Amino acid sequence: MISLRQRLNRGLAVILCLIFVTQWLAADWVIRAVAEKQMTTRLMEDATTLMDTITLDANGQLAAESIHMGSEYKLAFSGHYYVVQVNDQLYLSPSLQNQTLALPPLLPGQTKIYHLANGPQQQPLLTLAQGFEKAGYRIGISISEDLSSVDHDITSIRLAYFGLTLLLLCCAIALQSSDIKRSLQPLANVGRELDNITTGKQQQITVDVPAEIKPLVKEVNRLLTLVVRRLQQSRTAIGNLAHALKPSLALLFRVAEHPAFNDYPELRQQLQTQTDSIHRAIERELKRARIAGNQQASIAFNPAAELTTLAQLLQTIYADKQLEINVSAPDVPVYFDREDMLGMIGNLLDNACKWATHTINVEISFARTLTISVADDGPGCDGLDAQLVTQRGLRLDESIPGHGLGLAIVQDIAEFYEGELQISRSQALGGFLATVRLPLN
Repeated sequence: MISLRQRLNRGLAVILCLIFVTQWLAADWVIRAVAEKQMTTRLMEDATTLMDTITLDANGQLAAESIHMGSEYKLAFSGHYYVVQVNDQLYLSPSLQNQTLALPPLLPGQTKIYHLANGPQQQPLLTLAQGFEKAGYRIGISISEDLSSVDHDITSIRLAYFGLTLLLLCCAIALQSSDIKRSLQPLANVGRELDNITTGKQQQITVDVPAEIKPLVKEVNRLLTLVVRRLQQSRTAIGNLAHALKPSLALLFRVAEHPAFNDYPELRQQLQTQTDSIHRAIERELKRARIAGNQQASIAFNPAAELTTLAQLLQTIYADKQLEINVSAPDVPVYFDREDMLGMIGNLLDNACKWATHTINVEISFARTLTISVADDGPGCDGLDAQLVTQRGLRLDESIPGHGLGLAIVQDIAEFYEGELQISRSQALGGFLATVRLPLN
């Protein structure tokens, strides 16, 4: 779909073009009308002068004397011509060189202005024709002027005016486009802030916007606040539910071990399987709640600060192994969801703590991607095992406590951010190496 800016630009450009074209045509018509009116006034003055030269001769006949006419009527094909008709007698201006012009029949007192397309030398003429009556004679006067020079001047004015109009049109369109861009800038700023909200850089739209879209921004901010509150409530409720179910689940485990089920081994197996599945889900949510803590959702995830706290927590949980957790992470914000990052790194570290002998290395780095590497000095895995460990519920060693969910959770989170989880062997520690790469926006 065409953008709003393009729509406004296109619509206003069309309107401006129509206005300027209409104005240019109107101005062109006015210029020509004024020029022809001036010519007509001059022709009428010349016709009056010519009428005054018509006098009675010695024989009592009317005759036209051109002696009082301007010199332009005496030069051959000068562009100024007249024809006087007294009854059936024609008197031609010397400039016509014995060529005649069409003289329409006119009654005394009639005046007619018309254009002749073909003059004595095929030039266009503006002609004024008038009818008179004098001394009982019907007189017709037709006086003409060449329009070629006027047309040439009008064409020059027309081109100059067209160029000026075109320049003004281009300037108007440019100013209009700039004004539209400036007017739509608040919407672009809102779009950038929504991107920042998506990546976790901010939580509300703070840009000042015009009154027309301010209600929309307020409603979006209200919905964002509602979503954050609902998410926190949901996570808190899941953690509370998991804690509430844990005692009842422990009772079910004891019931499954009751001697009454000795005669029903299949029933006992089904009960234990279902109870174990419920236990896995509860442990998963309790682990995420324990790692995330009770803090409010923050704007961004700070690797150095968060990993130090997380490492201390896991060292306390696995105090019997006296683990050394080495953290290398930049003290800068990462604009991903804090609880997702803690859930992912926490599961990687928890998995490393289970298998490590003494040392765990955690490294976070930035380039084109956010790279998270967690290595331990445990037995590690190769080949097919590296592909299997991310399968939900699968554990390679049943002697190690757990439910096979940790790496599956990590992979789910990585895929959500369009990243990847790679499993290999650590060259430095010789054990398990998990590497997560997430693209940076």
